Amino acid sequence: MQHSFSNAQRAEVLTQALPYIKRYTGKVVVVKYGGNAMINEQLKQQVMEDIVLLWLIGVKIVLVHGGGPEINETMARLGKEAVFVDGLRVTDKETVDIVQMVLAGKVNKTLVNLLEMKGGKAMGISGMDGRLIEATVKDERLGYVGKITKINIKPVEDLLERGYIPVISTLGCDREGNAYNINGDTAAAYIAGALNAKRLIMMTDIAGILRDREDPATLIPHVTIDEAKALYDEGVISGGMIPKVDCCIEAIEKGVQKVIIMDGRVPHSILMELLTDEGAGTMVTGE
Repeated sequence: MQHSFSNAQRAEVLTQALPYIKRYTGKVVVVKYGGNAMINEQLKQQVMEDIVLLWLIGVKIVLVHGGGPEINETMARLGKEAVFVDGLRVTDKETVDIVQMVLAGKVNKTLVNLLEMKGGKAMGISGMDGRLIEATVKDERLGYVGKITKINIKPVEDLLERGYIPVISTLGCDREGNAYNINGDTAAAYIAGALNAKRLIMMTDIAGILRDREDPATLIPHVTIDEAKALYDEGVISGGMIPKVDCCIEAIEKGVQKVIIMDGRVPHSILMELLTDEGAGTMVTGE
């Protein structure tokens, strides 16, 4: 679909974005990236373009990524079945090796490469590098699934300081050298908190928090932590949305100003959120 914008209209769009650009230049924005926005090649290209654009206007952007579908695909190819307990992947020693290979290897380096191709300057690290994410066993039944015990944020700050876009795969490690699979949303919340980020953007496969899960028109554009807790009780926030909203609350309690849950399937949703009045998805705030 081609838009026939005149040069004057283009200039108008850019000047309208100016106040927003001023608001975010020099500020930290963490993007949690995964799900469908990662599988669809065209969307992936657009997300990388958005991130490079934000980086070029001076936003200190940090990309935290998952890779569930890629892990499932690799496990299937290796003849290993994925087992889940309460929505969390059971991770034995062999599985954690696969997770490490796919997340810290293939997925991470593909994203770094894409950002570089779009004109950005990116550096990929895993939560094991510089002991960024220290972890311990979350639940014996899940094996090497980690619960975060400590974030050592210095490696990320150093990369931002030197003008890189840090691209972080969510693995953790303990003092004994064990690797852990860490939930991407949780890791993003902790990392954003440690950076005192102005925004944490959680890209998901739904429009945001919906009053009626079947109807995108019932999107709730803004909730406070207290309102979110009431929505749990009403059953509005249920199923897979519970851990997402838990992570939003966690991030705000750790010092993030605002968290956005948005539909990663909408082209350029990150730019709509940060550089227009309209925004995208549901914003969660403390007050």
